[in-house]
Amino acid sequence: MKINLCPNCNSDRYIKSGIIKNRQRYKCKDCSYFFTVNKLGKKIDDYYVNKALQLYLEGLTYREIERILGVSHVSVLNWVKKYNIKRPYNGNYHSTYKILNADELSNYFKNPKNLAGAGLVVTELGDKFMLIKWERFKE
Repeated sequence: MKINLCPNCNSDRYIKSGIIKNRQRYKCKDCSYFFTVNKLGKKIDDYYVNKALQLYLEGLTYREIERILGVSHVSVLNWVKKYNIKRPYNGNYHSTYKILNADELSNYFKNPKNLAGAGLVVTELGDKFMLIKWERFKE
C-alpha cells in the first residue's frame, strides 16, 4: 500500500523509519509523528461519535451510551475529553429514554399524554429512533 500523507498533520514530507512487525514504519518530517502502513485497528464512524456526544449532552452516562450504541464507554469518555464537551448542569430535570422503531414512534405520538411534560427530543439511531423525555423531579 502506498502512503500519500501523514495521518497526523496531512503533510507529504515523510521518511522511512524502520520496520515494526513486518510493516514499514514512517516518520513525518513536519510533526515528527511515527506511523505505519495498513495500521491495525478500526476507525469508528463519525455518525457514532456525534450520536454518543449528543446522548452525553442529554444526560446519559458513559455506560448507558455504550449499551445503546455498542461503542466502548472508554471511547465515549475520550471523545468528551477530546472535544471538550461540557454538560449543562440543571438538577431539576431528569431524562428518560426509549428506543423505538418507526411504528412504535408513530403510536407513541398518537397518545396526547406522552407529549405532556418538560421536553421531548427525538433523534435517529441507525434504523430506529431514540426518544428522550425530560421530566421535572417530583419534590
